[in-house]
Amino acid sequence: MAGGRPIRALNVAEKPSVAKAVSGILSKNPSSGGLRVRDGRSRYNKIFEFNYTIQNQQFQMSFTSVTGHLMELEFEERYRKWHSCDPVQLYQAAVKKYVPEDKLDIKRTLEEEARKCQWLILWLDCDREGENIAFEVVEVCTQANRNLNIWRARFSALIDREIHYSMQHLVRPNQLFADAVDVRQEIDLRIGASFTRFQTMLLRDAFNLDFTSDDKNIILSYGPCQFPTLGFVVERFWEIQSHEPEEFWTINCTHNSEEGIATFNWMRGHLFDYTCAAIIYEMCVQESTATVTRVRQQEKLKYPPHPLSTIELEKRASRYFRMSSEHTMKVAEDLYQAGFISYPRTETDCFSERTDLRMMVQEQQGHPVWGSYAQRLLDPEAGLWRNPSGGGHDDKAHPPIHPTKFSAGENGWSQDHHKLYELVVRHFLACVSQPAVGAETTVDIDIAGELFSASGRMIMAKNYLDVYRFESWGGSMIPTYNFGQQFAPTTLTLDSGVTRPPPLLSEADLLSCMDKAGIGTDATMHDHIKKLLDRFYATKDSNTRFSPTELGEALVMGYDDMGYELWKPYLRAMMESDMKAVSMGTKSKTEVLETCLQQMKACFVDAKSNKGKLFESMAVFFERSNRSSINEQNTVAEVVRRCSLCQESDMVLRRKPDGNFMVGCTGFPHCKNVVWLPGSVSEAVVTTNICSSCAPGCIGGCDDILRQLVEICGTGSRNISSVHGRGTGHTPSSSSAQRSNSRGQGACLYCRQTGHSSDVCPSRVSRGRNVRSPEADAQEGESSIPCSSCGAPCVLRTANTASNRGRKFYSCRSQECNFFVWEDNINEGGRVARGNISRTASNPSRSGGLWQGWPEWKTSKRCRICVCNR
Repeated sequence: MAGGRPIRALNVAEKPSVAKAVSGILSKNPSSGGLRVRDGRSRYNKIFEFNYTIQNQQFQMSFTSVTGHLMELEFEERYRKWHSCDPVQLYQAAVKKYVPEDKLDIKRTLEEEARKCQWLILWLDCDREGENIAFEVVEVCTQANRNLNIWRARFSALIDREIHYSMQHLVRPNQLFADAVDVRQEIDLRIGASFTRFQTMLLRDAFNLDFTSDDKNIILSYGPCQFPTLGFVVERFWEIQSHEPEEFWTINCTHNSEEGIATFNWMRGHLFDYTCAAIIYEMCVQESTATVTRVRQQEKLKYPPHPLSTIELEKRASRYFRMSSEHTMKVAEDLYQAGFISYPRTETDCFSERTDLRMMVQEQQGHPVWGSYAQRLLDPEAGLWRNPSGGGHDDKAHPPIHPTKFSAGENGWSQDHHKLYELVVRHFLACVSQPAVGAETTVDIDIAGELFSASGRMIMAKNYLDVYRFESWGGSMIPTYNFGQQFAPTTLTLDSGVTRPPPLLSEADLLSCMDKAGIGTDATMHDHIKKLLDRFYATKDSNTRFSPTELGEALVMGYDDMGYELWKPYLRAMMESDMKAVSMGTKSKTEVLETCLQQMKACFVDAKSNKGKLFESMAVFFERSNRSSINEQNTVAEVVRRCSLCQESDMVLRRKPDGNFMVGCTGFPHCKNVVWLPGSVSEAVVTTNICSSCAPGCIGGCDDILRQLVEICGTGSRNISSVHGRGTGHTPSSSSAQRSNSRGQGACLYCRQTGHSSDVCPSRVSRGRNVRSPEADAQEGESSIPCSSCGAPCVLRTANTASNRGRKFYSCRSQECNFFVWEDNINEGGRVARGNISRTASNPSRSGGLWQGWPEWKTSKRCRICVCNR
């Protein structure tokens, strides 16, 4: 670059505090003109202005910020409501990224500032998530100014030398890193939404979930990382529950001398057979002289830890201070933003050769506690310095966590801030120190042919243990023994013990399991653990050990009974590996999305078809709720076909609160298309088989009797004159409105149709209504003809279907027959034309429930209420 007219550059950080810190550092140079501050559209995201020189080119800098992700990924509007579609459709439903309402002011600020600038410099956190946010900023800014020159500042600490170096060595943003996050977001959205809706709609109202006072609003969430994390907790719990204590026996020997006491352990360990152990013990008692068979003395080294990664920071803070991983990351973020430690989200556990480690140690020499140790480290004569060994992990984005600024303690720090800063500093000083040196002695003895062993250790040089107070090197000295020496044991006992199960997983254990299985990333693991607690899937005791709740155990048990290991880490581990491949460019974003979603869709379909297993496992722990029947219509429903009225949502088969069936549009209330099946139907299923007399999308068209009942009760669309709220521009006419009102006011209570009262609804007959007497019919003054089977009068009624509205018919209300005939099929003499009577002979083998003679849908060779979905 060369001098000339100043270039205007817009700088964007991930948080307001980072924008303020970086601006403060960069504006300290004499030519900056001072730091000026003005308001942006968002009251929380100020704009800092100053001058700066990059490689002899003058810049007028504007520095503002976002607040984390600027955009959200969500389904399009028609899929956002829980009952808008079958959850399986969420694997193909359209998604979009958009700026939510609460961040529109930040978007406007970026647009206004971008129009005035030639450069865009991105100061987002230097991990994959930060890179994704960077491209969200790029998208907004380039829509306002397509001529922007886009650069990326890479930094790991908010300290002067790091920030100035980053500004002088700008790079281009990494699209592959952003793509990897896009893949994760879309996979997590589709899988999480589908399984969460499935679980919640299926189970929430079916059981009394007494662990919360507001169980009506509880979300039974599923996350592709969250559930395998729960799986680790449940699996350990089951291991403990299934443990059966078993008694064992072991032989112990001690020897007292002037130099001290030595405890010898039996080389066999222990035996579960008492008789065998007792026989061997008797042999040892009878020939109790011990002979030293071997004496080994060797130097032992205890090595310092590797440089500190995020996972190790969380594990050690949990182990040493009992701090949760979530709280640890919050405190670490505070220390990072204040400039005291490097970026706390890193997988790297080895320092680059270019890192000036001695300068970092020099900054700690003035500390009142560990300052003297730092001075010894820098003294060549002390020989304490050692270049740190790495753990073999390098994310190529950030160095290990290390101190970046000296502090003897700040006024605003909490006790946890002090603890975590001390851990970071002591860990760093330890990893550049020599290992501890010890002299270990092992003595083997023989008693009656049985071998015993004792060991002792003496620390020769503590080295790194002098500063790393969190670790110790246990061991004690043992008396001196010589090869061939014999002595009489002071005690020789046969002791019993009982096998014990492993302990519950601690937070450090759980983080190790997740890290080993590749579940989550260093930046997200603590979030997955917190979600288990928030969703009542697990609890954590005062010792930071996890137990599953009954809900967590029931869900895992249900999926385990299905034989599908959705709670195991394997699927997610493969996804994480694929996402890493996207960030490295070895796999494409599209390829990974298609593979993962296809795999998980198959899992979802399988789980849905085996949902009874979830009911069974929940019933082990929870009582059934009386809300289950009331809310049955809101459970996962079977899709029949696309709605022919709105052409947007699906028609699904559901059971109504009264036990009857309906086929309704999931677009309700925007679309009110619905078909009510007669109350006589005992079972309805969706089938892909199309009967020879059916058309695709029919409802019971293959059965004459059902078809006539449908004609009687009236099915068809129940939409209220138009599809409201879809932008059709259609205004219902007054006559349409009147029809709508009459339907709402005069609908039959049993079949939900109009045209008849609930007293004479045919579907009520199937529920055991008493047969009305001929006298009652005569009192009504209605026209009637005698039933051809029982002779009872059949009252004239009116059909209310689209194809037969207003058409008159006669039907018998007796339980013993199913007489039905259209009025216009009766000739002038009052006789019914041959072939126009619809009835079924009574079936003596049936004793009740449905109409006598009505085909039993579960066993009929004809189509079971054929609700064809093709």
